[in-house]
Amino acid sequence: MGAGAAVTVLGIRHHGPGSAKAVLAELDRLRPDIVLIEGPPEADALVALAGDPGMEPPVALLAHVPGDPARAAFWPFAGFSPEWQAIRYAARAGIPARFCDLPAAHSLAEHPAPPQPDTAPEADRRPEEGVRLDPVGELARAAGYDDPERWWEDAVEHRGGDTPFEVIADAMAAVREGYTPHEHEARREAYMRRTIRAAFKEGHRRVAVVCGAWHVPALREPGPAAPDDRILRGLPKVKVEMTWVPWTHGRLASWSGYGAGITSPGWYDHLFSAPDRPIERWLAAAAQVLREEDLPVSSAHVIEAVRLAESLAGVRGRPLAGLSEVTEAVRAVLCEGDELPVELIQRRMVVGERLGHVPDDTPMVPLQRDLRDRQRRLKLQPEALERDLDLDLRKPLDLDRSRLLHRLGLVGVPWGASREARGKGTFRESWTLRWLPEFDIDLIEAGAYGTTVPAAATARVRELVDLGTVRTARHAAPSAGSAARPAVTLADLTRVAERCLLADLPEALPDVLTSISTRAALDSDVTHLMAALPALVRAQRYGDVRGTPAAGLSVIVESLLGRICAGLPAAVTGLDDDAAREVLGHVDAVHASVGLLESRRQGWLAALRGVAERRDLHGLIAGRLTRILLDAGTIATEEVARRMSRSMSAGNPPARAAAWVEGFLSGSGLLLVHDPGLLGLIDTWLTGLTAEAFVDVLPLLRRTFAAFSPPERRAIGGRVSSGESERANTPEADAERAAPAVHTVLSILGSA
Repeated sequence: MGAGAAVTVLGIRHHGPGSAKAVLAELDRLRPDIVLIEGPPEADALVALAGDPGMEPPVALLAHVPGDPARAAFWPFAGFSPEWQAIRYAARAGIPARFCDLPAAHSLAEHPAPPQPDTAPEADRRPEEGVRLDPVGELARAAGYDDPERWWEDAVEHRGGDTPFEVIADAMAAVREGYTPHEHEARREAYMRRTIRAAFKEGHRRVAVVCGAWHVPALREPGPAAPDDRILRGLPKVKVEMTWVPWTHGRLASWSGYGAGITSPGWYDHLFSAPDRPIERWLAAAAQVLREEDLPVSSAHVIEAVRLAESLAGVRGRPLAGLSEVTEAVRAVLCEGDELPVELIQRRMVVGERLGHVPDDTPMVPLQRDLRDRQRRLKLQPEALERDLDLDLRKPLDLDRSRLLHRLGLVGVPWGASREARGKGTFRESWTLRWLPEFDIDLIEAGAYGTTVPAAATARVRELVDLGTVRTARHAAPSAGSAARPAVTLADLTRVAERCLLADLPEALPDVLTSISTRAALDSDVTHLMAALPALVRAQRYGDVRGTPAAGLSVIVESLLGRICAGLPAAVTGLDDDAAREVLGHVDAVHASVGLLESRRQGWLAALRGVAERRDLHGLIAGRLTRILLDAGTIATEEVARRMSRSMSAGNPPARAAAWVEGFLSGSGLLLVHDPGLLGLIDTWLTGLTAEAFVDVLPLLRRTFAAFSPPERRAIGGRVSSGESERANTPEADAERAAPAVHTVLSILGSA
């Protein structure tokens, strides 16, 4: 450094509102020529976007390796992050701001998932012999605190903008005394010192560095370049691309899985943004949240809660009531001891779910930009909080929204999760939407398939078909080179066909149908055909409802159903318990699907009727087929009673009889409620079992009756306890037919 040159290192806590205020105040006092900030230097070209009015934190820098998006890293910034405020200060002051940490090109080359600077306990961690120590924890223990977070809040955050940077630097120097940085940390600090020296060489005289407090002792004196050059020589390197992406407060909270060390980003945002009286403003906002849920909270409650929070802070010797005191006041006064409203405050205010926004000129892959344009056109903006979306597919806007969500699901961006539709009709569709920051990585990866959402979805489907693999489109799809799951069943391909129709991908559908037709012709396993049929039938229905052309689909459906009917007798032969249960699921699914194909219903029922007459069927299958035929009106109640009586006769093992009952009653017990005769048959059989046989069949019967709704079970129990089942099972006397026998008996008794 030349004469008059000076470097000032401001040690901060990442995402600390007190540190952010202190950094702003110190920068105003120092008026530096340049600001260096802990972060990847590849993002220097993106710093100018931070001053764009369209940039709304929380946001994050995303670094990824082109062609391998799984190797990516985020550097998040909230509005109360000291680094973000330093960037904004530089923009307002018209001075350069640069990042000074080890380049992401080296970090991503060394580690597939490099450690994030924000994953430390916000003054950075002290790794030593594989054990990470908390320097803030050590300082807190030295000050007599058992909670490092509380010590940092009292010593720094609650001091407003009066952070003692020199004191923090001296404290960190004491903690680091005798400490040798590990390899990665040494490289990071060496590169930071190199960046400081480069700033001086460019003619900057007053250099300000904003970094984690742990690094301050290593940066106060840049020293000679030779030692750092030796540390940085020969580092592995990969090509890296950088951009800004939206982030959420929830991702800053440790409970969300992102270990940022702050559990209360909403609280910190309030401390930073509140102009004055932060406790009073917070509790007033909490009262408003509770009132929106129709909970009675008055101004008197708020006043008393403020008094309690301040009293607790005084008793505990704290300079300002912290989150723990405020939460206790909310629980005791505003919520009157009820934990549910406290959890509501925790979710909406303490953590908060704010989704940031990046300007339109932020670097994006074409697929990202196309999705953003479609979101605007469809008035479907991403939000961090879950929200329900109900669609009426008869409306063009809702139909386009549905297609977009289905297409995104195919390319691996599950923005919407489908759920059971509200109301009746196939034209209704319901979703739960929630945007996650990781979806930007998924979009970058999917960008290799196309520049628009429809093109990417079409290319992805064709790849799945061409490669003979079907990978479930989901978040964090496997990277290139990872093993794909073989699509060995027709069911996988038919589900793809169904999704093609839902997503309106007419260019991809013919390829899928051709593959289905080819595979079905070669597949002789009837269970595979049965597993494939339901999705195709649903797809045919969706094609009708949505107006999506599906030429050739009905031919495949009819061909599959014909082969199923022909192969059904062999498919139900010689089954053990597990196989019978599997086939039963397929039979139920096919039967439900055939209900949508009126022209093929009679042929299917005829096939079932032919199989149901056989004596060698597994009890589960025989009972279920009898129930299906009864519900369809194909057989009479008297015939059902005969079959039930035969299956539960003494000649059949109790286990087979119980399986028959399970198959017959599966799904609903209303039949027994409304048919006392059938109930009587089961009651008579059950009461006639020996103790050992009853114990053997009890698990099967318990499973059967547990599937009934509570009202059904109560009604059945009431009929049995009232004796109605016994009366129904006792045949009425036929006086005319009994007259000869009565006459004979009376003659014997001499009474004729």
